[in-house]
Amino acid sequence: MSARKLHFAEALLPSGWHSDVVVEVDAAGMITGIETGQSGRATVSGIALPAMPNIHSHAHQRLMAGLAERAGPGSDSFWTWREVMYGFALRLGPEELQAVAAQLYIEMLKSGFSIVGEFQYLHNRPDGEPYADPAELSLRCLAAADEAGIAVTMLPTLYAYGGFGGQPPAEGQRRFINDAARYLRILERLHAACRDNPLRKLGISPHSLRAVTAELLTEVIAALDRLDTTAPIHIHIAEQTKEVDDCLAWSGMRPVEYLMSKFDLSPRWCAIHATHMTEAETEGLARSGAIAGLCPSTEANLGDGIFPAGSFFAAKGAIAIGSDSHITVSPAEDLRQLEYSQRLRDRARNVLAGGPGQSTGRRLFDAALSGGAKTMAQPVGALAPGLRADICVLDTDHPALIGRNGDAVIDSWIFSGGNACVKDMFIAGRHVVIDRRHVREDEIAIAYRKAVGKLQ
Repeated sequence: MSARKLHFAEALLPSGWHSDVVVEVDAAGMITGIETGQSGRATVSGIALPAMPNIHSHAHQRLMAGLAERAGPGSDSFWTWREVMYGFALRLGPEELQAVAAQLYIEMLKSGFSIVGEFQYLHNRPDGEPYADPAELSLRCLAAADEAGIAVTMLPTLYAYGGFGGQPPAEGQRRFINDAARYLRILERLHAACRDNPLRKLGISPHSLRAVTAELLTEVIAALDRLDTTAPIHIHIAEQTKEVDDCLAWSGMRPVEYLMSKFDLSPRWCAIHATHMTEAETEGLARSGAIAGLCPSTEANLGDGIFPAGSFFAAKGAIAIGSDSHITVSPAEDLRQLEYSQRLRDRARNVLAGGPGQSTGRRLFDAALSGGAKTMAQPVGALAPGLRADICVLDTDHPALIGRNGDAVIDSWIFSGGNACVKDMFIAGRHVVIDRRHVREDEIAIAYRKAVGKLQ
């Protein structure tokens, strides 16, 4: 791509809202300059915003979205849902995973997400044996990201055990399991695949304290540091009360408490969910600088619980958002659900606005944008020189946005219009969604339909 100038009628910049904004983009897709008050015809009609990172994705779960909504014979819970998910995970081959992931990544782009944090824990063949290339399935997700034109932070999952203290894995987990040596081969293979591509970043995702030991994780982090000391570390933590109870029974400590006691947390770390924390854990996690990776729509769907957002924000904690199981794929819906969960618990409105007269949507958008940029370890988070031109354009002709100005645009997008407001998307300055259609939408949909047909 050659250098170019993108002209927007209105845009949100670090200094606030501006009209007639020209964004200069170099051949590598990086913003080199921004001018405001520039008359002339806009490149794309609408309002330009920095696009949102999606920090937590299990691409293979897109296939089962909506298929776990019938009650079983007993009490349904996260743990019964997990067994259904295992059944789907055992059936996907490499081609099917790539097709499902590419379709999902198009849906992310069309909703306003610009980066996917792929927490990828499918590694082995359906029988549990490794592929000839142990990184086969993670490489398929990278290929899917290339097809869709989305940026990706690849987070291959370290999954060695089936419960706290190194318990043996269950049969349904056989596709996830690796020892340290094989996992490090995966990591090295992905490092080679990511290091020269500016839209890719490599990190790791120890699945949970159930699936790794502190000793194993320490060994793997040391190996990761030899590749890249800035690489992010994401871990599921304290998602379910049963997890908290089991961790207490095993170690005498709660999950977040245990993690903080064993590792020096920092903004490099992303605590996925962190739903069930004491006040001391909440304040400790916030002070550490670690990002709370929230997935409000999935957490609601699974009945996980309500994240203590008010207390976490009060302690200056940083958040980011992800679509996780992809029961819905929408930054607007996830931010809305985050606020609504607090309203239902507290029986109040605008709980997370931050003070009188403040915009709830803007505060949540800014927080998730900043935290997402940090935990994806990519040069995004604002429309500013030196950052990548990942730009979401909202449609000013959508009924939810007609007559809206300033922060009311973000409030109306998040709390009313949702995905239908997203009109165009640029990734590294490349126009990948044009007037609500992805540039490769039809061909990727055909491959997805074929994959679903093979798995039925």
